[in-house]
Amino acid sequence: MVDYDGRLHQVYATGQALAADSLSIWMDVAAGIAPAERPLTVLDLGSGTGRFTPALAETFGGPVYGVEPSAGMRAQAAEHPRVTYLEGAAEAIPLPDESCDLAWLFLTIHHWTDPLQGLREVRRVLRPGGSVVLRTQFGDRMPELHWYKYFPNARRVDAAMYPPLAEVRSLAARAGLVAEEEPQWIDAYEARTVQGMYERVKLRAFSTFEHLDEDELDRGFAEFERDAATDPERQLPVVPAGVLTLRRPSS
Repeated sequence: MVDYDGRLHQVYATGQALAADSLSIWMDVAAGIAPAERPLTVLDLGSGTGRFTPALAETFGGPVYGVEPSAGMRAQAAEHPRVTYLEGAAEAIPLPDESCDLAWLFLTIHHWTDPLQGLREVRRVLRPGGSVVLRTQFGDRMPELHWYKYFPNARRVDAAMYPPLAEVRSLAARAGLVAEEEPQWIDAYEARTVQGMYERVKLRAFSTFEHLDEDELDRGFAEFERDAATDPERQLPVVPAGVLTLRRPSS
């Protein structure tokens, strides 16, 4: 388990910050998946420091519930008059049955202790016809992130954390949710230079780094820093993000 109440909550907001254009793209993605009516009640499950939660309230016009197990992350969460942050986890969501129209799950399912129970809870709190935006990686379709080259075990660690697509779809079906056949691939992240990527990654705000030993981290960041100093303005390709749509049937 990754301890977000330790070092991570102190660097997460900065290390995972989103540009305004990226946030706008993600809200467009959510709007395209959500039920058509407005306002909507939204669950942001694994809301962390609330980097999406206020934007979800602005986009959908209704109340948003940010459910987050880490007290340290909740303490830094961005405030909004229609946002309520709650202590809780996917396996026991502290909301009533059929109380939400949309669930936003952004890079969270791989942290759940029981993904099947988590998806059953998501279905429970969704109204019939409700939708789920599941932003995740898939263990069998892992991206080639630029910074993996500096840490030999990083890609393997991430692939082991994320279930493959077929498993995610199977878990959703067992939980009573209908998954799309294929994920969408979204170009939502801003382009970065080698220097910009180094400045972001060196904060170690990705949970991957919690699973690597200090020798590998030291060697990798030293090499990454040298490359950033040598070729700082080289543009890196933008890696598309996987999003799988799930729905609770209307009947």
